[in-house]
Amino acid sequence: MIWEFIKKYYIDSIVYKTGYNPVNTVTWALILIISVYLIYRYLSKLLRFDERFFISNIPFILFGSFLRVFEDAGFLSPPISYMLMSPMIYVVVFGVTFPSLLIFLKLKGEQYWKAHLTFGVILSISTLTYLTLNLKVVHLEVLPISLLMSILLTSLFYPISKMMKFDILSLSVFFSHMLDASATFYGTEYLSYWELHVIPRLLIEEFGSWILIPTKFFVFLIVIWIVEREKNYQMRNFIKFVLLVLGLAPAIRDITRMTLFV
Repeated sequence: MIWEFIKKYYIDSIVYKTGYNPVNTVTWALILIISVYLIYRYLSKLLRFDERFFISNIPFILFGSFLRVFEDAGFLSPPISYMLMSPMIYVVVFGVTFPSLLIFLKLKGEQYWKAHLTFGVILSISTLTYLTLNLKVVHLEVLPISLLMSILLTSLFYPISKMMKFDILSLSVFFSHMLDASATFYGTEYLSYWELHVIPRLLIEEFGSWILIPTKFFVFLIVIWIVEREKNYQMRNFIKFVLLVLGLAPAIRDITRMTLFV
């Protein structure tokens, strides 16, 4: 019975690509919270979670998103391909990013971010280049449409952020989730893609794809307001970084996948 439970709620969702279900969603969320806390406890003693930390890690987010499309495109076969599916793709990218961060911290000290950034850029550009050389660009409109929608939504958020004294990191978090919502809306509404996550999938089935945009807008307005109330600078910014990853990673993966139509 235990094996059947594991197979039904964890293994089959990966093997048959059925998306998330309530059981594995809660499980991965708990694992994420524990992992984030442990990583925070370790890294907070070594560096500041400032703008340089954010900037230097963004290329690794892009790298992970592009790498995820390798599985979408069928470049790899099971069981290796399972490592590039959620949630294992986060483990794989962490296994590259974390050692890079520690190595360059050791070698460069406070200037770690420059070498770390450069390494991430090389990885992301190399991965994207491989994709574009081996796949055909079909829907070139996806990126500009998604960007335009997310910029417009963020511009509506900007006066609120100024009034509430949110910083640029909070603005970047909001933009990343608006980009994710915009890409998901376009893909589900016009390109016959479907939503993997439980709650957004239920909302789409009940109200239509448009519901994702106002829902995410107001949810992340509240989330960011709550995070900004955290007085610990390190904790506050690390939570923002995690939120940035959770928004930007699926957004870039979706945009890349739809552009290449895989």
